[in-house]
Amino acid sequence: MSEKIIKLRNGEQFVTLGALLKIGGVISTGGQAKYFLDENQVLINGQPDNRRGRKLYKGDKINVLNLFFLID
Repeated sequence: MSEKIIKLRNGEQFVTLGALLKIGGVISTGGQAKYFLDENQVLINGQPDNRRGRKLYKGDKINVLNLFFLID
């Protein structure tokens, strides 16, 4: 299992789930996030969540389509 590390920019405290999906290459546009989350399960720290505006903070672990992301 390999994790892709998503680094927060200087001054950023969080990234939204919708933005993570785009940054991580899971979706190609931010507008696809709602539809993607309606159709696919996303686990955040082991718990299901489908809110595209969910704030992800340093240390959060995300599992989507057997891809693993770590917020740093």
